[in-house]
Amino acid sequence: MGLIGEVLMLPFAPVRGGLWAVSQVLAEAERLYYDPATVRAELALLEQRLESGEIGEEEFDRQEDELLDRLEIGLRAGAGTDNGTTR
Repeated sequence: MGLIGEVLMLPFAPVRGGLWAVSQVLAEAERLYYDPATVRAELALLEQRLESGEIGEEEFDRQEDELLDRLEIGLRAGAGTDNGTTR
């Protein structure tokens, strides 16, 4: 973009900065959502809830399937900063 374009777009700089910030927050939230260490911790918590009787077998199976899907996506995408190892 040339100098004239930059001058014309100057009033929109706060909007562009805001959009950048929102995209950064979303990217970090997605990274954490698919992080294998996070998903494994949630799987462990889910198992504790089953053992304590807080949830039934059917609910456990449903939530476990969702978490395993997230884990697979995270491992495939390499979303974890620790390459799938536990912390």
